[in-house]
Amino acid sequence: MLAVTVYAVGTLKEAFLRDAVAEYSKRLSGYCSFSVRECADGKPLPPFPKKAYRIALCVEGKMMSSEALAHELETLPLRGVSEVVFVIGGENGLDESVKAACDLRLSFSPMTFPHQLMRVILCEQIYRAFTIINHGKYHK
Repeated sequence: MLAVTVYAVGTLKEAFLRDAVAEYSKRLSGYCSFSVRECADGKPLPPFPKKAYRIALCVEGKMMSSEALAHELETLPLRGVSEVVFVIGGENGLDESVKAACDLRLSFSPMTFPHQLMRVILCEQIYRAFTIINHGKYHK
């Protein structure tokens, strides 16, 4: 089972955002080991697991469809990867050194989204990817 961790700068202040992340976390438990690690704004991110595949969310990253993200996640174990880390920056984005330490830079859109809402969107897309991989009804 793939371990998926979201490293997020900042905390979710709004209850409805926390509830949404909790709901997707619950849904994901049937597909992967899923967790969110928060880091206070201005503090360094905790070290990434050494063998994890790291994905930075940033506007200049590669855009891909939900199906392409599903394919990326599905093929990771075939490449010997058992952990994937998604990294979301705070209101100032991610430091270039963090992006450089990642294997993939991913963009959801050229638009700017609030980083707290982006965490919910990311969790939804991870859930969608796993339902695509498992031929679930959610994506349709």
